[in-house]
Amino acid sequence: MKTKAITMGTVTKLPVDFYRQPNVLVIAKALIGKILITRIDGKLTTGRIVETEAYRGETDRASHAWNGRRTNRTEVMYAAGGLAYVYLCYGIHHLFNIVTNVQEVPHAVLIRAVEPIAGIETMLLRTGKQKADHSLTRGPGNVAKAFGLNTLHTGTSLLSKELHLASDNTTIKLSEIIATPRIGVDYAGEDALLPYRFILKDNPYVSKMPKKK
Repeated sequence: MKTKAITMGTVTKLPVDFYRQPNVLVIAKALIGKILITRIDGKLTTGRIVETEAYRGETDRASHAWNGRRTNRTEVMYAAGGLAYVYLCYGIHHLFNIVTNVQEVPHAVLIRAVEPIAGIETMLLRTGKQKADHSLTRGPGNVAKAFGLNTLHTGTSLLSKELHLASDNTTIKLSEIIATPRIGVDYAGEDALLPYRFILKDNPYVSKMPKKK
């Protein structure tokens, strides 16, 4: 399967104020179309974000900070927005999250899917995949692996040369962004139904919703 080649224009690194907005849903939606950039071990990888999930901290049963839960792993969520939070899921997949809001308000956005732009050969080597089909960076585990992110990057500034997000001259229409329930948070009860997942309409890198039993 061939992927559609995309390019980006002049990029501007997102300022710290972007991450410290009070509404995590606004941030998660605004991240659709933004550029994820990593330069790890001298390897540049870039891609356009096409799927995110918002987590509203202590009031959100799906959040690691639900009900004020605070551990060594999640302490970074209580920092001021603009840092990376990468955790290991089921002992297998590293998942890359963006810490948002102000200090002591543990909001975060999970980056679930990215459309690759540059560094695809590096992504293939990191993921062990043979070809650049849509599974390369579909799903949060694949995103972190392709972009070289792991738990060692927790706490890394999103304004650093190693890891940052940027905007370019691409315009995403509001009608192209769809809100849906999050994936894989059935344990959260009613909160699992909240429309906190944002996707770029018809983008082939977006995660597939699980089939209903």
